[in-house]
Amino acid sequence: MGSEKLEGSSRRGFLRETSRIAAAAAGIMPGLHAAENNTIRVAVVGCGGRGTGAAKQAISVKNGPVRLVALADVFEERVNRSYGALQEALSEQGAATTQEDVAFTADQIDVPRERRFVGFEAYKEAMDCLSPGDVVILTTPPAFRWPYFSYAIQKNLNVFMEKPVTVDGPSTRRMLKLADVSEQKNLKVGVGLMCRHCDARRELFGRIKDGAIGDVVALRAYRMHGPIGSSQSLPKPDGISELLFQVKNFHSFLWASGGCYSDFYIHNIDESCWMKNTWPIKAQGMGGRHQRGEHVDQNFDQYSVEYTFPDETTLMLYGRCIDGTYSQFASFAHGTKGSAVISTSSHTPAQCRIYRAQDMDREENLVWAFPQPEPNPYQLEWDHLIDAIRKDKPYNEARFGAEASLVTSMGRMAAHTGQIVTYDQMLNCDHEFAPDVDKMTMASTAPVQLEDDGRYPFPDPGVKLREY
Repeated sequence: MGSEKLEGSSRRGFLRETSRIAAAAAGIMPGLHAAENNTIRVAVVGCGGRGTGAAKQAISVKNGPVRLVALADVFEERVNRSYGALQEALSEQGAATTQEDVAFTADQIDVPRERRFVGFEAYKEAMDCLSPGDVVILTTPPAFRWPYFSYAIQKNLNVFMEKPVTVDGPSTRRMLKLADVSEQKNLKVGVGLMCRHCDARRELFGRIKDGAIGDVVALRAYRMHGPIGSSQSLPKPDGISELLFQVKNFHSFLWASGGCYSDFYIHNIDESCWMKNTWPIKAQGMGGRHQRGEHVDQNFDQYSVEYTFPDETTLMLYGRCIDGTYSQFASFAHGTKGSAVISTSSHTPAQCRIYRAQDMDREENLVWAFPQPEPNPYQLEWDHLIDAIRKDKPYNEARFGAEASLVTSMGRMAAHTGQIVTYDQMLNCDHEFAPDVDKMTMASTAPVQLEDDGRYPFPDPGVKLREY
């Protein structure tokens, strides 16, 4: 009986290995960690708050051991801050009373000083610490997404990359080609549009698809609050290069992030288009700069964009980053038989609800609400990614991530130029914001330069046909 077990085990191992060799010869990587209890190693490229958060979620998954082994960023202080934050989170777990309260353990943070990399080549050094089938987290400013994704594909690494994944037409076309290659190689790719992994929104989508509110005829999305992130920048101080200043304050620069519109509004746009179950074909919009003071960034302070779907229904997106104004952070769907709350306030909890009428303030109109509390979608997206790696299930969000980013850029360009912009026009637009981003070094020239008035070029609808 023992020999039979050994023989069966050896045969399964032989078949697994021969299929792996055959797949590699065809350019396809099978799930290297599928059905095995071995450790998946992770490297973070981009050690800001989101990169550190993603690292915590990666090593907190319950479906198999995951270990963080490398950190990389252009700024040394961010690498050190990220490592310190992870150690602090580990210490805070010391008060846990049961094993269930512990998200990760000390041996899952294995990042000695020699595996903390700094500079524009640091992404390669971090990924070189991994083996095929491991995971790299790409949480740098979005401009760097496509070259880093390309290197990850070369290394046969699974990928988690933050949104947006593109900021203009040329980078979107490039990312779509890379998505094809990653699919052909059977790589698992997650994109940080975590609302798609939210249990509440998933059930709401199913109910809307089944006709709970009838045909969706209109959607509304709001992200209105004071300035956040680095969306408003004062003039560059001494002691930092122009390039590093722009990378550090990436929300202020369209080349680096698509500005506040792309980086902040993509979630509301994506979750609304998901409920409609299609992408819009065109957009028109407006916006303006109001309380600028000494700020030199490229953003508008407010945006109002109308997206049109193939059936001529619309999504209205309202965005604002102005202190002292009314705040709202939510998305809604309206149908021929009722209405729905897609998100209530911020990204989580969504508190999705369905009403039998358009009046969502009347309690008697409520027909369904997702039970509370909700699982955290930031953790769920990691649970789903690691599960797909372990079980070698189809899992690749690169294409829809690029499409969501393109649709977001389409609305941004419509507001910035004052023109109607179609999906195809945005995809085929030849204005590449940072054509040499893959060649950047510490000595490189910044993609945008100050103009004579001491500010960076910003959108001027009706005057500039390009965004800047």
